[in-house]
Amino acid sequence: MCNKRTIPFNRLLSLTMGLFKMPPGPKRILVAFVYGVFCQTLFALAVCVMIVAMFFGMTESFGAVSKPWSYASNLFLVLQFPFMHSVLLSKRGNKFLNFLAPSKYAETLNTTSYAIFASIQLLALFALWTPSGVVWWRAEGYLLYVICVLYASSWMLLIKASYEAGAEVQSGALGWMSLAQDKKPEFPDMPTQGLFSIIRQPIYVSFALTLWTVPVWTPDQLALAMVFTTYCLFAPKLKEARFEKRYGARFKAYRARVPYVLPCLKSSKYHNNNPPK
Repeated sequence: MCNKRTIPFNRLLSLTMGLFKMPPGPKRILVAFVYGVFCQTLFALAVCVMIVAMFFGMTESFGAVSKPWSYASNLFLVLQFPFMHSVLLSKRGNKFLNFLAPSKYAETLNTTSYAIFASIQLLALFALWTPSGVVWWRAEGYLLYVICVLYASSWMLLIKASYEAGAEVQSGALGWMSLAQDKKPEFPDMPTQGLFSIIRQPIYVSFALTLWTVPVWTPDQLALAMVFTTYCLFAPKLKEARFEKRYGARFKAYRARVPYVLPCLKSSKYHNNNPPK
């Protein structure tokens, strides 16, 4: 049976409407909105820069490191995101995130601090990348339109998956909005509906699709696609270990019913949206 925690729109609406009835606390509210504006601005900017940079096959950027040092700098940029992205989800990473906010509000702002740090990482990767200057292939004519549709569709799938998993968590809004309302963040329940009823990791799969549906192919884009696709295949194992610890038998039943990254077409039982009780 669905409740407020299992319906993404209801969760977002409730969290947003709560901003219109914030309890008194000028300092707390100021901190919340400063972090909120900073987080959401960085998040939107990082997404836009990423979309544009990959659309042009990583040929457009501000990086200008001379060769052969550009290879080392690009390698660092492409590896720092998946490495830190995983580390920050650990207990040690959580302690580091607490240093990014005033100690009194650090725990509540945890998801916001995480989103800020991740957005800075993405901006660094896509804005500071030094292009190789080599273009292998560029789509033209009708093929360009087809690939553009595929690229846009991949991003729509990623947005949908992120929404179903909890857009307030993915964007960092949960932390600062909860602080503004002087309440403990209420995390979404384990996602099992929508795209999550087809595969267990639609966010990672959708992101991988954005890497391979670009209209311009360069050595830069290929390197990025290979590294991040590898990350998308193996990093969710760490996420699932956390889910198994948190949800126990419920997650194990879900894992047994729903495939990892490739949809199973053998039986409709894999598309059951109702999690076991």
